[in-house]
Amino acid sequence: MENYLGSAHCSCGREHDVAIDDVLIGKGVLPRLPEFVAKYRAKKPFLLADRNTYKAAGEAVIHILRDHGIAFSAYVFPNEALEPNEEAVGSAVMHFDNGCDLIIGIGSGVINDIGKILSKVSGRKYIIVGTAPSMDGYASATSSMSMDGLKVSLNSRCADVIIGDTDILKQAPEHMLKSGLGDMLAKYVSIAEWRIGSLITGEYYCERVAQLIRSALKKCVDNAQGLLKRDEAAVQAVFEGLVIGGVAMAYAGVSRPASGVEHYFSHVWDMRGLEFGTPVDLHGIQCAMATMKTVELYEALKSTVPDREKAFAAVEAFDYGDWSVQLRGFLGKSGETMIAQEQKEHKYDKSAHPARFQRIADNWDAILKILDEELPSVGELSKILDTIGISRDLRTIGVGPECAKLTFKATKDIRDKYVLSRLAWDLGILEELADKLGESCKE
Repeated sequence: MENYLGSAHCSCGREHDVAIDDVLIGKGVLPRLPEFVAKYRAKKPFLLADRNTYKAAGEAVIHILRDHGIAFSAYVFPNEALEPNEEAVGSAVMHFDNGCDLIIGIGSGVINDIGKILSKVSGRKYIIVGTAPSMDGYASATSSMSMDGLKVSLNSRCADVIIGDTDILKQAPEHMLKSGLGDMLAKYVSIAEWRIGSLITGEYYCERVAQLIRSALKKCVDNAQGLLKRDEAAVQAVFEGLVIGGVAMAYAGVSRPASGVEHYFSHVWDMRGLEFGTPVDLHGIQCAMATMKTVELYEALKSTVPDREKAFAAVEAFDYGDWSVQLRGFLGKSGETMIAQEQKEHKYDKSAHPARFQRIADNWDAILKILDEELPSVGELSKILDTIGISRDLRTIGVGPECAKLTFKATKDIRDKYVLSRLAWDLGILEELADKLGESCKE
C-alpha cells in the first residue's frame, strides 16, 4: 500500500495526492499501534467504539495500550444499532476528553464516519482500526451521514493511519464480508461510466487511477471463492481494495473511480428507508445487487442504435414539472433536495441536449467498446454473486417492479454525474430501460 501514498505527478497532468500517512494491512499488525501513537507524540489517545466493535477489537487495543504504559480515555456507544446521525455525532463530541491528543476509531462504516468528523472538529490526528472489510470509506475524506432526515456526504477528513489486521477482519459477520466485496464489484460500473462520461461531457479522466481500481478489483474477484471461508488472502484483498478505492477517489478529486449509477440505486433505497421506513440492507449488498441490474441494462443498451428523431422527441416531451411531482412522492424530503439542486445544475436544459446527443452518436462505437472492455457479462457477474450468496432478486430487499423503475429514473437526479440513466435520457430510451428493469423484478 505504501506505493500509493504520498504525492506523485501523473501523465494526466495532475498531481495525485492522498492525506494518509500509513496503511497497515495483514496478519498480526494491530500490536504496531503504539508506533503511531509515538509517531504523533500523543500522550493520551481517545478511543471510539460501539458495543460490537469494542468486543471485536476494542479490548485488544486497550490491552496493547496498557502494556505500553499509554494512558487513554474511551467512549463506547451503548446503542445496539448505531445510526450515523446528529445524535451519534453529538454524543461523541460531548463524551470527548479534551485532554486527549489523538483519536483512535475502532470499527468500520459508522464508527469511522463519526471518528472522521470528531477528528476534524477537534483538530486531532486520527487512526482507524478496521473491524470489517465492509465499505470503501476507510480512506475517504467524507462521512456518509443522516442529517435532517437526509442521506448526505459531509466533508470531514481522511484517516492519518489505517490499520487492518486480518486476524480481526476475518472474524467480521458474514454479511459484512459480503458487503465489502459487493462494494468492490460496483467498480466495474464506476470505471466504465467514468470513461463514458469523459467522452460525452469532457470531464477529467485518469487511466492510471482507473488501472489502480481494476487491479484491486481483479484481486478481489480472483480470491472471491475464499471470502466466506474467511481465507486470509481473500479478506485482505477485499480490505486492500476498499482502501485503494478511497485512495483513488482522493487521487481523482471526485468519487468517479469508485461509484457510478449502482451506488445511486443504493442511495435512493437508503433515502426511502429514512423517509418511509422501507427495508434497507448494507450499502455494499445493495451496490452488488444494483451492479447486477446495471450490467443487465447495459447489455440491453448494446442493442440500441442512437436515433436522433426518437431522442429529440422524448426530450421535447419530457415535463420536469410532472417529474418533480413523482420525485416528491417517491423520495419525500430527498426529492425536494434534488429539485433544488436541479435549479443550479440544469441537467435537463433542452437546449444543451442536441450537442450532447451528437457526441453520443459520434462516439457510439467507442462507448460500446468501453462496455465490452470494462463490464463482466451477466453470466460472469451472476457466478460471483452466487459464490458469495448475494441474491440477484431486488424483491429480497423489498424493491418491487414499480419501485425499481422509479429508482432507476431517480438516479439521474442525485448528482451532476453522467451515468447510465442520464445516457438513457439523452437517447430517449429511459422509459424503455426502466420498464425492462421493472420486468426483471417480476421473474
